[in-house]
Amino acid sequence: MAAPNGRPQSNGHYPHDDWHGHPRGRQPRSVEADEGEDSETDTQGSTSHIRQHRNIYNPNPQSSNHRHPDDGQGTHLLRPIPSLSSFPEITPIIPHWTSKRHLTAGNPSPPNPATPTLASWRIKDKVKSAHGVICACLNTVVDPPDVVKTNPCAVWEAWLDPRTTTTKKALQMIGQNLQTQFEGVNNRMKYKVLCDPSVKETRKFSETLRRLAKQERALFYYNGHGVPKPTPRGELWFFNDDYSQYIPVSLVDLQTWLGSPCIYVWDCSAAGHLLSNFVDFARVRDDEMQQKHGGYPEGFAPFSDSMQLAACLADEQLPMCPELPADLFTSCLTSPIDIALRYHFLTHQQLPLPCDIDMTSQIPGDLRDRRTPLGELNWILTSITDTIAWTTFSRPIFKRLFRSDLMVAALFRNFLLAERIMKNYKCTPHTHPPLPATNTHPMWESWDLAVERVLRQMQELLESKAKLEQEEDGSYQGPPFTPFVYQPSEFFANQLTAFEIWINRGGSALTKRGPASLPLSPSDLAEDVDVEKILHPPPGSDEDLSLFPRKPPDQLPIVLQVLLSQTHRLRALILLSQFMDLGPWAVQLALTIGIFPYVQRLLQAPNQELRPVLIFIVARILAVDPSCQEDIYHGQGYKYFANVLGVTEDPRYLLIPNASEHKAMCAFILSAVARDYPSGQTACYRERVFEYCYDRLDEDDFLLRQWSALCIAQLWDGNDMIRGYAVEIATQDKLISMLTDSSPEVRAACLFALGTFMGASGGRGDERRGGRGSGSMIAFEERIHFRLEVALATGCTLASKEDASPMVRKELVILLSCVVKEWRGWFVVCAWLHWEEDRRLQALKSGGGGGRILEDITNPAILEWTERMGDDEELVEENSVLLSSLYTIFCALLELSVDPYPEVAALAQTVSDYVMACLLESPFARLPGSSLAQPPSPVKTSYGAPRSRVSSMHAPGSGASAPPTPLSARRRPLQRSDTGGAPGNTDQSATAGAGARFTSTLRRTTSLAGTLVSLAFPTTEESGRESPTPSQSRLGTGAVRSRHPSDVLSRPPSPNLSLFEYQSPISISERDTSYSPYSHPGSSPSPAPTSKSSYSEPPPQDFMAADCMDALIEEDWERLRARKRAGPRDQHNNHQQHPGHHGGYEGDPQSPASSYFSEGTISRTVGLGTGASMRNILPLKSKFYDWCCEYFTEPQMRQAEKDEPGSVEYNEQMWRRQRNDKVVVETGRHAIVAPNRPWDRQVCTMKAQGPALKMAFHAFDPYLVVANDTNVVSVWDWSQKGKRLNVFNNGNPSNASITSLNWINEDVGGLILVASADGVVRLYRNAHKDDAEDRDHSIQLVSAFRALLELQPSNWKRGAGVVTDWSQSSGTLLVGGDARTIKLWDAHREISDREFPTNAESPATCIASDHDSSAIFVAGFGDGVMRVFDTRIEEGDAVVRTYRDHSAWVQGVKWQRGAHKELVSASSNGEVRLWDIRGANSSIYDWHLHPNGLSAFDMHDQTRVFAASSAITSNNWRSQTINIHSLRPNPHELTTMRLPTNLQHAPQRQFPSNYVASQSSLVFHPNEMLLASGGIDGTLKIIGCKLGDYRSVLDAQPRYDNNTPQGPRSESSISS
Repeated sequence: MAAPNGRPQSNGHYPHDDWHGHPRGRQPRSVEADEGEDSETDTQGSTSHIRQHRNIYNPNPQSSNHRHPDDGQGTHLLRPIPSLSSFPEITPIIPHWTSKRHLTAGNPSPPNPATPTLASWRIKDKVKSAHGVICACLNTVVDPPDVVKTNPCAVWEAWLDPRTTTTKKALQMIGQNLQTQFEGVNNRMKYKVLCDPSVKETRKFSETLRRLAKQERALFYYNGHGVPKPTPRGELWFFNDDYSQYIPVSLVDLQTWLGSPCIYVWDCSAAGHLLSNFVDFARVRDDEMQQKHGGYPEGFAPFSDSMQLAACLADEQLPMCPELPADLFTSCLTSPIDIALRYHFLTHQQLPLPCDIDMTSQIPGDLRDRRTPLGELNWILTSITDTIAWTTFSRPIFKRLFRSDLMVAALFRNFLLAERIMKNYKCTPHTHPPLPATNTHPMWESWDLAVERVLRQMQELLESKAKLEQEEDGSYQGPPFTPFVYQPSEFFANQLTAFEIWINRGGSALTKRGPASLPLSPSDLAEDVDVEKILHPPPGSDEDLSLFPRKPPDQLPIVLQVLLSQTHRLRALILLSQFMDLGPWAVQLALTIGIFPYVQRLLQAPNQELRPVLIFIVARILAVDPSCQEDIYHGQGYKYFANVLGVTEDPRYLLIPNASEHKAMCAFILSAVARDYPSGQTACYRERVFEYCYDRLDEDDFLLRQWSALCIAQLWDGNDMIRGYAVEIATQDKLISMLTDSSPEVRAACLFALGTFMGASGGRGDERRGGRGSGSMIAFEERIHFRLEVALATGCTLASKEDASPMVRKELVILLSCVVKEWRGWFVVCAWLHWEEDRRLQALKSGGGGGRILEDITNPAILEWTERMGDDEELVEENSVLLSSLYTIFCALLELSVDPYPEVAALAQTVSDYVMACLLESPFARLPGSSLAQPPSPVKTSYGAPRSRVSSMHAPGSGASAPPTPLSARRRPLQRSDTGGAPGNTDQSATAGAGARFTSTLRRTTSLAGTLVSLAFPTTEESGRESPTPSQSRLGTGAVRSRHPSDVLSRPPSPNLSLFEYQSPISISERDTSYSPYSHPGSSPSPAPTSKSSYSEPPPQDFMAADCMDALIEEDWERLRARKRAGPRDQHNNHQQHPGHHGGYEGDPQSPASSYFSEGTISRTVGLGTGASMRNILPLKSKFYDWCCEYFTEPQMRQAEKDEPGSVEYNEQMWRRQRNDKVVVETGRHAIVAPNRPWDRQVCTMKAQGPALKMAFHAFDPYLVVANDTNVVSVWDWSQKGKRLNVFNNGNPSNASITSLNWINEDVGGLILVASADGVVRLYRNAHKDDAEDRDHSIQLVSAFRALLELQPSNWKRGAGVVTDWSQSSGTLLVGGDARTIKLWDAHREISDREFPTNAESPATCIASDHDSSAIFVAGFGDGVMRVFDTRIEEGDAVVRTYRDHSAWVQGVKWQRGAHKELVSASSNGEVRLWDIRGANSSIYDWHLHPNGLSAFDMHDQTRVFAASSAITSNNWRSQTINIHSLRPNPHELTTMRLPTNLQHAPQRQFPSNYVASQSSLVFHPNEMLLASGGIDGTLKIIGCKLGDYRSVLDAQPRYDNNTPQGPRSESSISS
């Protein structure tokens, strides 16, 4: 079952033979499987997929090469943890609206304090070592005067005894051996050997060395065994020309000769003098350079950057052990294996070894052949020294010394061995930069074990080698023999096992900051991280309370080394992928250790079995560090992934298991290579990646469809060539057709791709906004190009503007911002047409009569505009269609600007206000007869009237639901609410004539009065809800926290994460100066009018509206022509705009300050330059791609925390499951006797704010949610004597009240679904958390969408707002009310599945579905008719039964659970009827309870009891009567009670709300035998059934059928 956060999860046993499928959604599937494994793909989009998995590594364990560890070979595989079997298995519960997209709305998550950003793993200013000088001052004839040697003493130099040959020859051989040893360390370097050099020779070759090395690092090796010790002043000794004297040379001179950078090796006694003095001299020289010249020129390194390795301290002398070489330090650095074996033999003589000390230098093999004993030992030593350095040194030191240069890494790696050996002989090697001691590291014990294993096989190896040599030359006379086979070391297998145990035994667990957590130092963190806050967090802060990753395993560097071996490579890659799956911090550590070059090398290997795991690893790397795209491009690794993406495999013979997800990873990798990288785009295009992605758009796997679209987006982002090819194969049409996909992520990805096609930037960084529309498209004629862009935008608008997912609607607005940017002249025309029609209709509605404001100037303008096109009917029709389409888009932008989701509204308001600001600067503002020259008049509302409705052509919006906007003292942010009305009263007008004339798809728009008032007449007054603070807007803390009513109800709860904010089109400088939107462009600003009285109309100009239209449209055509003249542009040029350059792109001149329209001989200056003074805020920038990339940074190979046995979430889930089952069983017994018991037990009484018109009980927790007649929702805990837990503002207009409440996901806590009369459905989380006690879980908006679009027609007497019915099992929401259809919304897919015509002339007042069969539902209507719908039938024929017995408004209808398909309904005239849908079209039983009217009705879900309350009338207003009745087979009245209304006089209005035909409310608890009553004065009273000793009468109760009266539950619920 899919994880509730919307991303795939797994059970954590990624590579093991015992890992069987865990039905939790998408599994990682990133490793090998044998040929023949079946493909498993999704058949649904979204998060409701159920995918059953087998072992993806080895479906046939018998044929695997993996063996049990007992046989001593192959891979050690862990078995499942036995203790886990003791935990009970949880049947997955599918929660709704809880996936990741509902937590973030497509916004990238903010940084987690538990995983601070680590410093970059890349090494800046990487320097290589290229040349070296070896100075050996040995003078083997005469000992130095200050050195007293022991007898015997060490005499070997470079593993040669100089006493065995002549002095000259010995010196020559020693020099050759030294050069050979250093070449063994790095054979790419060139060395110059100087044996017993003079000062002149040293200087000469030192200066030559620097000239050859240039800016690279040089090596200077100094062996001073034949000269005096260095002096305390930092002098070392050489010889004169005739070798008669020792000549001191200062380190200052040596620094001058060699320059920098250098690495020095001091192998002499008292070497510490050289190291310390060198550091001092270097510091002085660097400081002097800094003071005189401000630092070194580029390309020159400071002397302090030089590295040094010294053999001993200043007061120490080199060891003279005769069994060891005299140049012990040099031997450790250049021949570590030989000296390590000899040292082991000398220090472990107590162990009987079948060899002698001379055999240690005869180990067969090659250092570079890891299959031989010598090569294996060298491999193990490299792994161990790397591990010691990784676990001991800081990250920057490790990167500098062990990952920057091969020579430096080898010398410092071998230095660790030298430190271990020499400290055993009272000698302390040290370095610069200084390093902590490592000689006692536990890993040395592993080295000793590996050495001993080799030495124990030495005798057999040498004997076998000798016999083989004798056989080859024919001298062997012995019996036949079998050559000895070397037994490889188990070191790497054991280390991989340790690494695997660390991962499987809690490696993913988080811990508190301490020794067991990820070690951090200031140098480990990125530069932009608050180091002090991370390392020393304030007590009680988020950083202090956060849990951190565990300390990484010591074996990580060894895993890297194991990749070099084919034997362990696959297992090492699998373990490495598991480690990288732990999170971005693990990927960063793997990159720091040096994994990426190895992975790049493996991409060139043809090995098929490595493909899945390599794909997974590279996807993780690119998700964490996108800069690796250049490395993959230069290494041509993209070809590897293009081949995988393009291959079409037979499912019966799959080479890659779970191929669809691995192809999705390949699509992500290729999109990352192409992002912001034109070279990467071209390379991928040449590899046919675009074609492969196009083909993958039809795949069943939603993740593959999603990433195919995103890859297309990155490929054509700013690339005109690829866009042209895409149009040839109709890619844009394919993506538009996918806007009805079942997965919201896929729909958003398609819109993102189409947005980048239209000019939105898909790159990184907010400064890159894109532009240039769909590019040059030089293959298309101008009008065809224009039609292409308009058709694309119109298709996206019509398909996505009504999408239930805010994430999808956000991407739509971003796409439309691209169209507005390029065709703003057309949009200014549409805005003017909309404005004039809106003002004219407002004047007509308000009774305004004559005056020019009633003059219809739009129709003559359009007529004049079309007449100028002559007799070209095709051109007239084409332009009319284009104008109509753009008008549709503009109206959609106005609708989205009052979107119920704040972030969508903020984006749309930014775009629409840009258009309106351009309109105010356009010639229309100076047009004779235009109402733009008139300040908007306030809209009068009639809240108190009986039918103060929001019609179907209105877009309700209020200050409470307006998007958050920044405040300004000079200019008020653009609002969508009307001005002049009472606070919270936001009835708005809309276009009727213009909308009908230009588009038949327009269903509602918004008034522009508030918009133009905000721009043209700025005030300091702020209406609507305030803008949330940055922390509230971005981090989701804008929810209700305060208990004070003025704070609680100030604004609705905010989403959990919101990154987009409103951007004003007016620049800050213009806000700070007096500004008039009617001033001529180019003229100085004039004082802006601040009130109607001070407003003076600008002088009219001598031109017509058609002139303005022609000039504005021609300006857009010029912009397109300039785009085409500029020719194709690559992505780089598109993004290198100056930040203040408005809408510009290279080669596209700005619109002129003045454009001229000529008609005959008359030239009319209309003063254009549309948008030239606006801020460069368009096109908007999407964050969706970054959000999608987070999928590859989140763990996929282990269970979510809530599914881990023992976790807090798991324990809470188990407790809830057991508690809920207990409640169901217990209340099932109560339901049997409740129809025969009185219902008068007083539970609690509460007092809400305003009339309690809608209520809903939580099924399992003691919560009651209540809504009043406006927009206030409160949550109560009835078990704590009616404690109010929370109260918040729903955000709907106060005169469009809340009309429906539902609890969803009650099994796992619950969300509150609130539907209001404006057609909007909103969902909230944490509403039941006490904001006074649980401030970390404040109320948050989960989602919001317009569930009903066509509201009540004007000929209906009154409306019902929006009524809903929620089905938890099927995840469907039925929505009806003031519309002629009932819509079925799918919670998983967030789209409307079906739309059923009601065939009624009155609103749907109530809906009830058959929860036993989700295909049937019944709806009651305002005219008393009830209709039964079957969703399995075509929409037009879905009404299968109609009941007409009611003659008045149907107040409620309930479906009896577990009964014979019986319905109970009640109407406002007091009738309650019982129906059987299998019988006739008439009721089978009826009650007449309240002749004066029925106010509220409900029936218990589990028992055969219903309740009805009387209406409050002018004759009966002091109290209400509540009747509680039982149903068949023994219908009778159980309880009658009278509740006071506490009114002081008869109500002046019939109903408190215009949409709820009731003065009170009744609701039964879904399980408990409780009834809640809400009064007109806000009194909430909960009563219960007096069960008494119900157990004694259970057996006497009749059973009606096989289904118990308590309704359907799980089979085990009642059977016990």
